[in-house]
Amino acid sequence: MSNYGPLLGLGVIFLTGSAGVLAQDNSLEEVVVTATKRTVALQDLAGSANVLGADKLGPGGIQEVRDMQVDIPNLSLGDQFGFARVFMRGIGMTSIDIGGEGAVAFLQDGAIVPRPAAQLMGMFDLDQVEVLRGPQGTLYGRGATAGAINMVTAKPGKELGGYLSVTAGNYGLAQFRGAIDVPMGDALSMRLAGSLDSRDGYGNNIFTGSDINDRDASAYRATFVYDAGGPLTATLSAQYYEEDDNNYAFSYFGQSEGSSIPVPFGVPILGGNTVGMAGGGFYDINSDQEPINDRDGQLINLTIDYAFNDRWSLKSITSSQSMDRFLRDDLDSTDANLFGQNNYTEESDSFGQELILNYSADRLDVLGGVMYFEEDLYGEVRVPLTNLCFLLAPAACGTPVGDFLNGGNYLQDGDVDIEAWGAYVEANYSISDKWSVIAGLRYNYEERDGTGSFIFDAISLNVPTNQRESWNDLTPRITLQYSPNDNMLLYATYTEAFKSGVINTGSTSPPLDPETVDAFEVGLKGQNASGTLRYSVAAFFYDYQDMQISFVDETSTVSTVNAAEAENSGIELEVDGSLGNGFAFDFYLTYLNAEYQEFFNGDYANGFAITDLSGNTLPNAPESTAKLGLTWEGAVGGGTLTVRGEAYYQDDVYFTEWNREDAYQKSYEQINASVDYSWNDQWLLSLWGRNLSDEEVMSNNIITAPLYDSLRVGAVLPPRTYGATVTYQF
Repeated sequence: MSNYGPLLGLGVIFLTGSAGVLAQDNSLEEVVVTATKRTVALQDLAGSANVLGADKLGPGGIQEVRDMQVDIPNLSLGDQFGFARVFMRGIGMTSIDIGGEGAVAFLQDGAIVPRPAAQLMGMFDLDQVEVLRGPQGTLYGRGATAGAINMVTAKPGKELGGYLSVTAGNYGLAQFRGAIDVPMGDALSMRLAGSLDSRDGYGNNIFTGSDINDRDASAYRATFVYDAGGPLTATLSAQYYEEDDNNYAFSYFGQSEGSSIPVPFGVPILGGNTVGMAGGGFYDINSDQEPINDRDGQLINLTIDYAFNDRWSLKSITSSQSMDRFLRDDLDSTDANLFGQNNYTEESDSFGQELILNYSADRLDVLGGVMYFEEDLYGEVRVPLTNLCFLLAPAACGTPVGDFLNGGNYLQDGDVDIEAWGAYVEANYSISDKWSVIAGLRYNYEERDGTGSFIFDAISLNVPTNQRESWNDLTPRITLQYSPNDNMLLYATYTEAFKSGVINTGSTSPPLDPETVDAFEVGLKGQNASGTLRYSVAAFFYDYQDMQISFVDETSTVSTVNAAEAENSGIELEVDGSLGNGFAFDFYLTYLNAEYQEFFNGDYANGFAITDLSGNTLPNAPESTAKLGLTWEGAVGGGTLTVRGEAYYQDDVYFTEWNREDAYQKSYEQINASVDYSWNDQWLLSLWGRNLSDEEVMSNNIITAPLYDSLRVGAVLPPRTYGATVTYQF
């Protein structure tokens, strides 16, 4: 593990040196969170949570989900096959099979966004992003064993107004964002928002000369709000987004410990070259196949609130979503036209309905709800077996036998129909002015019906994969809260969480059992008397069972299994405050220990012999992370100047359960900075830079099939980026 002492030392200096100056500035702004299905001040929430305000969202800040890990403690993010891999406290998406789902509930305005690929859509025109860290078994159920992320979109105002933002940066970045509020009478208002995003690639496909990991995306949203000042309010939003570029390319990282030759098969068989042999760098590839990313989606959300009286209210959240995407990458990682063209298709149509009833009295608050969710999912993985004969039977190439081998496909395809129900109740009772208790219970039911086929023409295999299964579970929560005064909260929580079982489309693996987590957390939150310093400390322990893990087996097919058991424990410290004279700081430090307690699996580096993995670290579970941010704001030349710098540290991580050096990212630091100048209450100029030290970081690394000699491929985080943004508000 690398030494992050300098970063921690800076944090200690700020914390110990701030005592004499904290009272000089105004108190910190109160932050509220709505992801708990009621509006709660962040400091009054008995649990670990973060809220990212609009000032952190946009160019130079957070523009997509993978940008968030710098700002959220114990959050690890990446992408794979064009979908988001989100981990919190060592729990996340470990599946690489089609149909796999994450362990973090991802929402927009309280409505579930089910597909991990849809979670990579760009964030635009948001009021805030809310992150609940830790299992959310009572309020969210089916897919929140790690936590929940809720994107809160900006709503229309009562007066005509809006903004236009223009950004230019390196790698040819050109971005246009804007929104306009249009009053449509005393009760109705509309907001139109859009985002156009174009960027050259972070690397090149040396073989074709094309950019890779570029971006060409657009998104649009129309939001209507009805509010006549009475008991009924309603919000209807419709959003469309699309991408058509060469993003999410497979980077080649070399051979693994399971590889039998020093180069990919495409090199000795057809004279191909790897990216290194072609003179490429970390962000480049050398492939006969262009990476293709083509996706679009629609979201329609309707939220209706009705207040019966001061104590009773009802909320309805209705959502309809669709997403279609096609992704192509090259599994053999060379410029040879070998059996490596990976075509990945996913289509999803979903509908969700939730009703939430709130009751509030002097000492008792009760929240109850029911939800229904359905999804029609189609998935396909198609790999043409081009030139397979050169590997399996080179003497037969050019003969009918060779033509047969070369003309087939590896194909997984099929449909999965998903139907889920849930019912929950949660009560908060004040025992006294200082003591209160929260108790909740949720019932989960999920049914999946899969039809499809698994085809491997080279061995004349055609297997139907029709399967059907259902699961149910009860997940309780109990929390004890103690507030010795208005500025301090102590809590202790026990909760259970449930992630539904899975049927992967076209997979020969049997239905997976649900994941479950028994979680214990104790925490302390508080602030000083003047409100200029806030702090939060949390310690947790998880008993994590039946994790759903995918890997490529000895037959070169993706298998998904339930691992037996793991234990995750850790501590998180967060502090932010005003230092006086325009200075403010924010700091966090985390420790995580996430290990398998019982898990046996075949090892690709040992002939797929069954290996005891007990004691190994879970994937994407860094032992420590830390961030220190420092901001100065003051009046300059008739306007306001804001200068910010932040340093982030992440410890080593493994990307597979085998904990080998061939699927591993060493510790790294990331430095971000920005300078903002605003004037006339209308104009804002921002100069910004991210990853200023230009760290080369893998966000994921998988081991491919033995058919490709167990190569190392994966995804990378962006290099150094910088630019300027001009915003005009009217």
